[in-house]
Amino acid sequence: MDGSQFAASYVKHHLPYFTPTEVEKLSDKQRGKLSFTQEEKARQQACGFIEAVGAKIGFPRKTIATAQNLYHRFHLFFPRKDFSYYDVTLAALYVSSKMHDTLKKPREILMVSYGVRFPDLAAKSKSIVGEIDMDPQTVEIDRQRLLAVERLMLETVCFNFTSRMPFPYVIKIGRALKATKKLTKLAWRLTIDSFRTLVNLEFPPHAVALGCIYMAALLTSFEQTISPNTPDAVVSHQITMQLKQPGTWERQFQAHVEDLEEVAFAVIDLLIGASQSHQPNTSPTTPSSPSPHLSRAQAVANAVPPSLPYSTDQLIRLKIVMRQSEHPARQRESLTHSAKHEASLLGRNEGTVRFLFGPPQVSPTWST
Repeated sequence: MDGSQFAASYVKHHLPYFTPTEVEKLSDKQRGKLSFTQEEKARQQACGFIEAVGAKIGFPRKTIATAQNLYHRFHLFFPRKDFSYYDVTLAALYVSSKMHDTLKKPREILMVSYGVRFPDLAAKSKSIVGEIDMDPQTVEIDRQRLLAVERLMLETVCFNFTSRMPFPYVIKIGRALKATKKLTKLAWRLTIDSFRTLVNLEFPPHAVALGCIYMAALLTSFEQTISPNTPDAVVSHQITMQLKQPGTWERQFQAHVEDLEEVAFAVIDLLIGASQSHQPNTSPTTPSSPSPHLSRAQAVANAVPPSLPYSTDQLIRLKIVMRQSEHPARQRESLTHSAKHEASLLGRNEGTVRFLFGPPQVSPTWST
């Protein structure tokens, strides 16, 4: 028999992180006709929706953050125009709830999402928990779409349920740097915000945590009087001066100054966008409910820590100062010869795809 009649076999490696160049190329492909600004608006809209639904369900921060990261990863491989952001965000929450053992059934997630999508109907609901009386057929159709996207999302992570978070590193690194509680708290909040960007797809969690501590130190010490009467500013200034240049801390924390700057720039761009919206801040634990026509201002409002005392002009001035001492981007070797080729293996209905839990150079044995 002709060997060409047999179905082909493919290997797909799990890539825990991508280089910024890979992320840019993959995003450009999946963006379609959307402009960069429109894509960013869609991204923030989706992250706001995940935040709102996750908080209303009662998911812990790790589940919400991982769901946001899964959403970003999904659209590195699948076009935005082909999927409703409701389906992708809810599938991300469902997969994340499995990964962190905070499992909720698809129907539970859907019913909570209806309350977030249609707050007026939820307010009129006679249910004690505010559950909307939805048409069972509509719920079943939405459930089937969620499960269909879930399968594709599992392929993007190669069915690898391992998830490492930057939050514990914020505490540990903060202690090592002798950061104040106020500084560590701000760094923690910025780490939450970092999941609205793509940096958690590009850098390991300890590097993201260190970058957010660096950003928090910059925010706390920028244009502040450095004196014994301002202990927060003094400590923040010391941390800023230490982390802005290469040194022994790079070996200690297994990170690079160039990577810290990449994380810091992504976070400050998010803060600048939020500050330009002129939207009143809301508590991180009680995000405002997005509507189907959620504006960018509403979507990013929760990204700004309520205690952040800076205006748009001040944030822009800080970014200019950061640019003046910026180091050239670090050259990073890709874990695969072609991320584009890896992407082409997802969602295939022909042949056999073998999913390996590690990148090519790490582990060719674990698979599913």
